[in-house]
Amino acid sequence: MKLSEIKEHLSKLDQIAFQLPNGELVPRHFHVTEVGRVTKHFIDCGGTVRKEEVANFQLWDANDYDHRLHPEKLTHIIELSQKTLDLDDLEIEVEYQGRTIEKFGLDFDGTHFLLTTKQTDCLAKDKCGIPEEKPKVKLSELQSSGGCCSPQSGCC
Repeated sequence: MKLSEIKEHLSKLDQIAFQLPNGELVPRHFHVTEVGRVTKHFIDCGGTVRKEEVANFQLWDANDYDHRLHPEKLTHIIELSQKTLDLDDLEIEVEYQGRTIEKFGLDFDGTHFLLTTKQTDCLAKDKCGIPEEKPKVKLSELQSSGGCCSPQSGCC
């Protein structure tokens, strides 16, 4: 999800809820402690130099049980961050404290913001000798060709 998309969703909500991949909700008294630009400048295992940028939100909850972040307040924080940090309409990555700091993608189901799992990947499969996955084919969807045996062909 991009910054423009979260602002659009926030404009239609009365309250904010983030849902973890296991279905649990982040406690309602969470804070957004940071909004920032994270730049990753790296070289992949195939020797290609790459640069990725995301808008990073850090969610945190503590013993401040009376705290509730309202949609208009988060919108204000995002807009201030865009102006101050000159943020483009970047994809959002969310940090949240699990066993360690966990990083998630972000989606929306109409009610909750969904923290989606992220996976590592090899970006240079062709140079590393990792074969591309073969497409899965359903045998029931294969077209019968003239050379194939069928009940009406008289071959059996």
